[in-house]
Amino acid sequence: MFTCIGATIGKCALAPSECLTNQQINSVIAKIDSDPKFIYYLLCHNLDVVKGLGGGAVTPIVSKSKFEGIQFLVPKSREQQQAIASVLSAYDEQMENNRRRMGLLEKAARLLYEEWFVRLRFPGHEHTPITHGLPQGWERVPVGQRVTLNYGKALKADTRVEGAFPVYGSSGIIGSHDAALAKGPGIILGRKGNVGSVFWSSKDFYAIDTVYFITAEESDLYLYYALKHMHFISTDVAVPGLNCDFAYSRPLLVPSKGVLRLFLDTVSPIHQQLDKLDEINQKLRTARDLLLPRLMNGEIEV
Repeated sequence: MFTCIGATIGKCALAPSECLTNQQINSVIAKIDSDPKFIYYLLCHNLDVVKGLGGGAVTPIVSKSKFEGIQFLVPKSREQQQAIASVLSAYDEQMENNRRRMGLLEKAARLLYEEWFVRLRFPGHEHTPITHGLPQGWERVPVGQRVTLNYGKALKADTRVEGAFPVYGSSGIIGSHDAALAKGPGIILGRKGNVGSVFWSSKDFYAIDTVYFITAEESDLYLYYALKHMHFISTDVAVPGLNCDFAYSRPLLVPSKGVLRLFLDTVSPIHQQLDKLDEINQKLRTARDLLLPRLMNGEIEV
């Protein structure tokens, strides 16, 4: 299936089972003599062709009749189609396995934070006196007392130059750029649109104007998980937005230095594994994308 209307025209996906789609999606069903996975990779290889069918309208649309008129050069044999799809899908399957592992690691770190700092079952809690609802040596302060929220900078999609640095909006990574706005590691906080979303970037990054960012000097993984557990609300009626003063007023739990250090020592290796798996997936994606046109053009036989 692929999106057939708007700015995301040509975005493809492979449905693993029966599903429902809305009017913005065209479902492509392979005939009995064609391999579904091969058709998916064929569309991925010809995204520019599909996008070009949308024309120059304000809201471009790829109609069913236009799409049916496209002609592609494909192997006649279903077995050869399956062989090509098998090579490419091996990369995607490994990436999906890595994404599942990353999900489990992220869940482990999140549950550890909740156990220690929400349920207050941190190491040594049995012997730590509680005063006014807080363990001895802990405090609760406004966020603004510990961090500075810096405004991101506008970077239109047509002015970005694809590069090594992730570009963050309020929905997460939305592309890449050849220059960074901030040094990593850093924290990104949604300001417009997806208000209160929180992201961690272990490397240098570019934050656009829909987010705040916290510099490397003030960022750590404890603060990242603490912000993710805060309830940020929109303070702008017309356009959803997170007011800086409101964000600064939110209460931040500050544990003792010993517990904080133990938490960071525990979750840092988890995030190192996450970074490694993400790096592996980037290499797998690059290798697959290099193979895709060569397999489709018949430069490499399978």
